[in-house]
Amino acid sequence: MPTTLTLKNIPDAVYEKLKLSAANHRRSLNSEAIVCLEAVLLPTKMMPAERLARARELRAALPQGSFLARDIDAAKREGRS
Repeated sequence: MPTTLTLKNIPDAVYEKLKLSAANHRRSLNSEAIVCLEAVLLPTKMMPAERLARARELRAALPQGSFLARDIDAAKREGRS
């Protein structure tokens, strides 16, 4: 059975972000808060096949071409002193 929860003293910045997120998702503040809580507290387990498919999607989105070792080393050193 669902339970009622009242939140007090919510920081203004958190409230504004929740309000904006709710508007963007076309949800009430209550529904958006529930979705946010579920996402953090009840993460869904991803099946290995789903994880692999996601990794392949991300890899396909990378720029095509080969990465040279010198370019990778230069990128790692960038910003280091």
